[in-house]
Amino acid sequence: MRTRLRLSLVALATAAVTALTAGPVPAAQARTAGTGHLTGTLTDGATWIADVPADWNGTLLLFSHGFGPLVARDAPSDAVRDELLGKGYALAGSSYDPNGSMWALDSAERDQFATLGTVIARIGVPRRTLSVGSSMGGLVNARIARDGAGRIDGALGLCGLVAGGTDLDNYQLDAEYTLARLLLPEQEVKLVRFASADEAADTAHKLTAAVTAAQSTPQGRARIALAAAFLNLPAWAPGRTAPAPTDWAGQQEQQYTWFANGILSFVEGGRYAVEQSVGGNNSWNRGVDYARLLAGSAHAPQVRALYRAAGLDLTADLDALTAGASLTADPAAVRTAARTSSADPGPAVPLLDVHTTADNLVPVEQERRFADRVHAAGRATLLRQAYVERQGHCTFTTAETVAALHALEHRISTGSWAATTAAALQRSATALGLDGAAYVPYRPARLTVGREHPDHT
Repeated sequence: MRTRLRLSLVALATAAVTALTAGPVPAAQARTAGTGHLTGTLTDGATWIADVPADWNGTLLLFSHGFGPLVARDAPSDAVRDELLGKGYALAGSSYDPNGSMWALDSAERDQFATLGTVIARIGVPRRTLSVGSSMGGLVNARIARDGAGRIDGALGLCGLVAGGTDLDNYQLDAEYTLARLLLPEQEVKLVRFASADEAADTAHKLTAAVTAAQSTPQGRARIALAAAFLNLPAWAPGRTAPAPTDWAGQQEQQYTWFANGILSFVEGGRYAVEQSVGGNNSWNRGVDYARLLAGSAHAPQVRALYRAAGLDLTADLDALTAGASLTADPAAVRTAARTSSADPGPAVPLLDVHTTADNLVPVEQERRFADRVHAAGRATLLRQAYVERQGHCTFTTAETVAALHALEHRISTGSWAATTAAALQRSATALGLDGAAYVPYRPARLTVGREHPDHT
């Protein structure tokens, strides 16, 4: 994370697509208009790619990639790309504007729609257009589902960051603040308003070192569990068997594995990118009651048990956190994040979200947070969510991804969500004979975030 990132903000270019004066090519002429691998550049410098099979089935998939280098991608993996191209789907996607932050939410939706127009001009009008996105791209995808009626027919989200950028930074701040105050009480640890990628990396290094040292004592392990609860961190690590529901020590040990594997470097680097994108700090903890926050966490029984075993006063730690909570947000940054980094109030076309049950980077609880907002907005009939029992972020098999796409297509064709039950998705994925599937019935816990209104600072 110490490598300096080119994350300076630039004046945003218009969303107009170059060379669209000749209208779209009719679908019947698509095979001769453009097949194979196509590339181009949009007016803001974003690049786009498309892969169009010679036997195109008439469906175009617009893929939104996740957080990371701003390079155009048109599928979540090479294996998924190959499978979909073999089934006749055309694929397209953009890099987003490469001149700004890797948290490219200020340009991503615009660039995706511009890519869609450009590709259609090259290959012809699709019979059906679907949006697909993973991770940060899952948030882009949810925004496209909200704003794309008439341009897309439906959307598939994979491990999407659908609760939005401000909720993300707020619950991550709670975890970072807990680690800093309880494990490094004598040090000043910078948690927000990073001036550089190096500052963010330095904070990640300090906090990770503190967690590593604390893991050697019962008291340290209890406090790590408290921070993990605020981070909504799953208690099931890669390559491990899930601990029993009351194996509190086993759960904490697996949560520690996520910390040891560098999650804080990703968190702090991501915070720097978000702050660069929205123009300041969009998170805060002033006014947060940390006892109340823990009470709403699914991990509260674990934390209480570990504190008792360690002989620590949990109430005292929570009171200290509440008393010291003084960080405030930059109102303009919060407003910008609300405009660019949220998918509220929900989709205007059918949206199927799929999530792993133990996601370390985008907690599955984000789906519950998003669903509650969609329901409150009266759009619940357009949203369905499905779950894969597996550890890790975006760790779907090819079969699970293709089955989810087919289930979305069934919803668009029939108006019924029947194909999106766990049992139906598992049957569909298994029948593909590819690389297995683990769809399960599941309902996420509520997201531990403690701020009911993301625009309130």
